[in-house]
This record gives sequence, C-alpha cells and structure tokens, in this order.
Amino acid sequence: MVALIGWIMSLAALFGALALRQDMPLGGSVALSNMLMLLALLSCPMIWRDGPLGISLGQRIVGAMILILAVPLVLLPTA
Repeated sequence: MVALIGWIMSLAALFGALALRQDMPLGGSVALSNMLMLLALLSCPMIWRDGPLGISLGQRIVGAMILILAVPLVLLPTA
C-alpha cells in the first residue's frame, strides 16, 4: 500500500514538473519544477527499494514534507 502511494506521488510530481518545464509560466516556475523533480525522486519506490545512500524511509518522508510545505515560499511575490 505504501509503495502504491509512493508511485502515485512520484508520477504526479514528475508530470507536474514536466508540465511546468513545458509551459514556463511567470513566477517561480523553475524553482517549483525543480522541487517537484526532487519530490518525484524522493517518492519513487523503485529507486529506494534497497535503501541506497543510507537514507531511511523516515528521512525521505521528512524531505518530501519539507518540499511540499516550501511551495508557498516559492510562490511569494518578489519585489
């Protein structure tokens, strides 16, 4: 069940990042696209099945939450 959620998050983040790269709307689209690519990497179960680089499941979940919660900071207007 957790792997299914990981696949869904990974594909949604990957397709969102690719859509942002394709359209390139104004604002922080490049930063948001990079964050979505990193989220897709963190949530992909195929890459992290054997636990490479010594990163545990809890560390990946915390990293994904940090990326999700940082989205409003990217979307803040700059002067």
